[in-house]
Amino acid sequence: MKSRATYIGIRTTEQLIAIARSDISKQEQNLRIAKAKYTGGGSSERDVFQATNVLEQTRAAIPQLTNQLQQGENALCVLLGIPPVSLAGLLARSRGRIPVPPSTIAVGIPADLFRRRPDVRTAELAVLAQNAQIGVAEAQLYPAISITGTFGGAASTANGHNLGQLVSSRGMTYAAGPSFQWNILNYGQITNNVRLQDAKLQQLLVDYQNTVLKAQQQVDDGISAFRQSRLQVGYLRKSAEAARGALRIGTEQYEQGATDFTTVLTAEQNLFQAESSVAAALANVALGATAIYRALGGGWQIREDSYSVTAATRDQMRARTNWGELLAPAGQPQPPAPGLPSPADIGPTVRPPEW
Repeated sequence: MKSRATYIGIRTTEQLIAIARSDISKQEQNLRIAKAKYTGGGSSERDVFQATNVLEQTRAAIPQLTNQLQQGENALCVLLGIPPVSLAGLLARSRGRIPVPPSTIAVGIPADLFRRRPDVRTAELAVLAQNAQIGVAEAQLYPAISITGTFGGAASTANGHNLGQLVSSRGMTYAAGPSFQWNILNYGQITNNVRLQDAKLQQLLVDYQNTVLKAQQQVDDGISAFRQSRLQVGYLRKSAEAARGALRIGTEQYEQGATDFTTVLTAEQNLFQAESSVAAALANVALGATAIYRALGGGWQIREDSYSVTAATRDQMRARTNWGELLAPAGQPQPPAPGLPSPADIGPTVRPPEW
C-alpha cells in the first residue's frame, strides 16, 4: 500500500507543478500589463514591483516541487525493488492525473475483514497456539507410560569370530521394556507453569481484541476520510472557479483603470491557493480509498491465480531449495492460501508420522 500512496503523491506533485506553470503564464501577462500602464503613465512602478514579486514567488515553488517529485520517484523505485532511475518515460502516459477511485467502495462484512487482514490472522493463530501450550503444561500433571526398545548387531574378529556375524542371528542384539514417569513431586512447579501459560493466553486474547478493534477503527477512519474528502473537493472546485472569475474581472478592471493592482494580486494568490487545494483534496480522496483497502487487508484489485513473488525470484528460490508444491513452477496455478484452523483440521490423537 505504501507504493500506491507514493504513486498518488507523485501524481499530485505533477499536478501542482502544472498549476504553478499555468499561474505563471497568467502572472506574466499581468506583469506585462503593469509595465505597459507604468510606461504610459497610468500607474506607478509599485505595480510592476508587486507583479514581479508574486511572479517570482510562484516560479520559486517549481524547483521545490520538482525536488519533491524526484524524491517521490526515487522512493517508488525502492518500493519496486529497482535502483533509483528516472521514471519519466514510464509515468508519461498519465502525467499529472491523480488516480480517481470508484464513487462507491464495497466494505463487506466483518468476517471478510478477519479472513483478509494478516495481522488479525496472526493474532488469532497466536491465541490458538498458546491455548495448546496450556494443554501441554497440564499434561505434565499426569503419569506417562511408554515402551522403548533397541535393535542392532555386534561382531568382532577376536577369538575366532568374524565380521560376517554382524548380520547373523549370533550377532543380533535387542532390548525392550516399558517405562513409567510421574512428576508427582513437581506438582507445585507444574501447576505454576500452567498458570503462567494461562496468563500468557489472557495477554494474547487482549492483544487479539485490540487488533480487531484497531482494524475496525482503521476501516472507519478510511471511510470518513474518503467521504469527507469527496465533499471537500466539490466545495474547493467552486472556490477555484470563483477565483478564476475574480482574477478575470480584476484584470479587466485594472486595464480600464477602475481598480488598483492590489485587487489583481489578491486574485492571483487566491487562484493559486484554490487550485492547489483542489489538487490536495483529490489526492486525499485517493488516499482515503487506499486506506480503506489497506484496512480491509486487500488491494486495488483482487488478484486470483497470481504469484506472491516475481518469476525471477521464484526461479532463484527453486534453484536453491526444493519447494515442491508450495512454490509452483511457472505456468502452474499457485497453491491456495492456508486458512485459519477449524475443528475439521483436528485429526486422531495417534497417527503415523508425516514425512
